[in-house]
Amino acid sequence: MSALPTVSFVSANFVARELGYRMIGGWQQGDRATQEWFRPVETFAARFEAMLLEVKALGFEAMDLWGAHLHYSWATPQQIADAKRLLAQAGLAVPSYAGWVPGGAGELRKACALCRVLGIPVIGGYIELVHTERAAAVRVLREFGVAYGYENHTGHTPEAVLAKIGDGDGDVIGVALDTGWCGTNGMDTMAAVRVLGPRLKSVHLKDVLPRRREKTGLESVDAGHETCRLGTGIVPVEAVVRALVAQGYAGAIGIEHEPELSDPRPDCRAGLCDVQAWMAAAVPTG
Repeated sequence: MSALPTVSFVSANFVARELGYRMIGGWQQGDRATQEWFRPVETFAARFEAMLLEVKALGFEAMDLWGAHLHYSWATPQQIADAKRLLAQAGLAVPSYAGWVPGGAGELRKACALCRVLGIPVIGGYIELVHTERAAAVRVLREFGVAYGYENHTGHTPEAVLAKIGDGDGDVIGVALDTGWCGTNGMDTMAAVRVLGPRLKSVHLKDVLPRRREKTGLESVDAGHETCRLGTGIVPVEAVVRALVAQGYAGAIGIEHEPELSDPRPDCRAGLCDVQAWMAAAVPTG
């Protein structure tokens, strides 16, 4: 049997951390606050290490690195070197770089160069160049040995996701399946796991609550994307994990939970235990 998936912590879970877990201005407010906190060269190492220790204390041995914590557009060689040293010191592998890469080949090269130094095999999110000049993007991805996982923030069927990434180039172009967005967009999550299985580069395991009837003024909640502890929402997360193991998926399963008004750490700690138990139960015996 193939190796079991790695269970990781998506550092975008901390989108509201620098706002005291009170993000009333939407995702971009959290993104800006995070980059402002981590960007200064003189404080980066201490602040980055503090974040890694929080993740490690939850029991994780891997962390998907969100771009706001070390963005390719501003990361200095020293910051990248510090990040590499601190990740190794904490014993945290980095299965993917989570974020969006707009623009042309120059921007993609910067993102891929950062990933190569840190040993990150996948950029999960959105790479604009793949969808505007595919051949150029493929050349850059192959040059740096980095794959692209398109994250399904839109689309109601797995076939729509496949159409978005196109045929071929499977070594460097695939899918970073976000189960929470499946729930929000009404996509059959189990069908997505089955149909997209051969193209999966990473998985963001996320649960969401049913859409509220009344508006709250909170961006994600009002968009029907209110994340919650795994197993308490509308996404069949246990069945997803079991299916991934049964299909022989051996990439990363990143636990993702980004509440706007609360600290996600207790739920992520519980989620790690749950996913490990689900994976163990999915392994054939005898």
